[in-house]
Amino acid sequence: MSDPDLPDLVLVSGPEQILAQRAVDGVLVTLRAHDPGVDVVRLAAADYEPGALGVHASPSLFGGWTAIVVEDFDEADDALVEDAHALAQDLPEGVTLIVRHKSGNRGKRVLDVLKKAGRVIAAPAVKSDRDKASFVQQEFKDARRQIEEHAVTALVQAVGRDVAELATACAQLVRDTTGRVSVADVETYYGDKVETTGFKVADAALRGDTADALRLLRHALAGGLDPVPIIAVLAMQLRQVGKVATAGRASATTLARDLGMAPWQVDQARRTAQGWDGERLGRAIEAVAAADVEVKGGLRTGTAVARDPEYAVEMAVLAVCRERRGG
Repeated sequence: MSDPDLPDLVLVSGPEQILAQRAVDGVLVTLRAHDPGVDVVRLAAADYEPGALGVHASPSLFGGWTAIVVEDFDEADDALVEDAHALAQDLPEGVTLIVRHKSGNRGKRVLDVLKKAGRVIAAPAVKSDRDKASFVQQEFKDARRQIEEHAVTALVQAVGRDVAELATACAQLVRDTTGRVSVADVETYYGDKVETTGFKVADAALRGDTADALRLLRHALAGGLDPVPIIAVLAMQLRQVGKVATAGRASATTLARDLGMAPWQVDQARRTAQGWDGERLGRAIEAVAAADVEVKGGLRTGTAVARDPEYAVEMAVLAVCRERRGG
């Protein structure tokens, strides 16, 4: 390659779509800074025709740079693997080969060449709440903005189901707010999200506030929120309280690592656990587990069928409130 500062072989490794796309876009920005007219060719593994890589990598009569982006290489057929291996070993000048590979060992010999001779950019999965909280914090750090820890929690709870939506939410808060982003800011923009409503129901139930829990629950159900995610959040928060309550007095950071939680989740569970004991917590978990069966269809024995899902989740919320208050 004539310019050693430009990437020639690039492997984007990992399943997270938004991180992988950003990695590709970043490489293309670098190439366009060198050649604004860079020709970008995108090839999908599922539609690959034998020989296509070689054709696109051939020198153009008009000169200029060519960037070839191969999508979903983990789904490549033998022809694509063979062509990519040949091209990676003998890349023409003025060509950048970018390979996206989600996971697995498909095309391993090509991956080995890319890892040895090229640039590797990770796009790891963002699945757990801890991963998503770290993602949010990094988004704000990159934007040179600050966000309160509890605002991070609220944002993950509000729009954390989809990482792309989470990224969009971060960008909107950066763009439309000033100063340190607070919980109130998140509530203003995303307080109506169903995920947030479900967490609010669970929070009220676990602190034993029956009136607030039922008010939030009925509002959520009237707004179309399915009972299933409410039960799921109740179960998750009860399990977290149980795990933290029996895990000793280590730091939140240490427990987070040991329990697979985020530090803020450990702190929240510790505060909640102060109003519970093991026996009442166990009964609350059993009540929510029974409701989980019912909202998902129930157990059918002969002519017996489940109760109404909305009734089942309301009974579960009442049971949690009752146990929190001590009966």
